[in-house]
Amino acid sequence: MPDYRRLWHPGGTYFFTVNLLRRHGNPLLIRHIDVLRGVVGRVRKGHPFQIYGWVVLPDHLHCVIALPPGDDDFAMRWRLIKMGFSKALPKNERLSAVRVRRGERGVWQRRYWEHLIQDEADYRAHMDYVHINPVKHGLVERVADWPYSTFHRWVAQGVYPSDWAGGTEDSLSYED
Repeated sequence: MPDYRRLWHPGGTYFFTVNLLRRHGNPLLIRHIDVLRGVVGRVRKGHPFQIYGWVVLPDHLHCVIALPPGDDDFAMRWRLIKMGFSKALPKNERLSAVRVRRGERGVWQRRYWEHLIQDEADYRAHMDYVHINPVKHGLVERVADWPYSTFHRWVAQGVYPSDWAGGTEDSLSYED
């Protein structure tokens, strides 16, 4: 069995990639975006975390979040988000014998990618990655055209220009 190592840092800022089990051609996350938003909101009320960047694509999501001081339990938050989203959906997915035996749904991949943000440059690079992702996947030509992203909040706050990564990207850094 692989030895997955996680970096548990109380109050840490993390980048995550979380995938659906069956990714390609599966628009489940954007089809049920209101369910996902509701679940994330409920989890945040019971187990706070700050959202810096978040983008939801049809079959996966990326985010940059910060945990409260003294708290390093991102795993519990992801378990609650995945479980809450899965329970809100009709049970119509195919299940492997292993998932049936474990009482699991066939919605999410079991694992996720996590990265502890190291410094300001690392933070900026991951925020840019979060926001450019819909363009990278060919879903839109301009970042501003993707509705399921914190990009719009950062534009409103003057951090990113509204035309950032709009097809003329010489630099993908946002403004100071």
